[in-house]
Amino acid sequence: MKFDTHSLPPASAIQDVLDATKSTLKDSPHEPHFLHLAEIVKHNLQFQHDWTSVRIHTHSSSQLSLPRPIVSGLPPRRAYIHPEEQVEILKAEHETGKPVEQVPEQEWVLPTHWDEKWTLNRFAEMFDAIEVVPGAETSQEEDDEEEDISIGYKWRGKNRQKRVLLSTVHDDSTVVYYIMHDGLAKPRQN
Repeated sequence: MKFDTHSLPPASAIQDVLDATKSTLKDSPHEPHFLHLAEIVKHNLQFQHDWTSVRIHTHSSSQLSLPRPIVSGLPPRRAYIHPEEQVEILKAEHETGKPVEQVPEQEWVLPTHWDEKWTLNRFAEMFDAIEVVPGAETSQEEDDEEEDISIGYKWRGKNRQKRVLLSTVHDDSTVVYYIMHDGLAKPRQN
């Protein structure tokens, strides 16, 4: 009996993810299971949450190896609004009667597995290895211009506190996201 390879069903989406990981493995200093976690999170962000510009980073902007792979991308909506910025937005909306546009920002996403044990030291290593905003390259002129016209400029872009979305992948492929800040963050007001 002759086996026809053309009649095989197409590869599954997860197989495509694993195949993409193979090309990343060649150049990465990280263990394969960390890269697989990053690929799963990348896939989840793109196809479940409509993120764009999603990338996996294995090295910092200074070309040093990161403690583990981290994902960056642009969510369809703002992932976090600083409490003091929320107050500014509410005041501006009340004064003008018009909604204030909430432009999303690039975010870091740290892929983890639910049974991993993390310490504050490991989180600190990750925060030390990343920039405030992934790929933020604006000139000082643009920043000065934004300060004059933008509500909440003090808490966005290069002015924001370092943060990551901690993504926790469970064995059943569920991915849960938590916002983590480097240091203390003022709680939201209700």
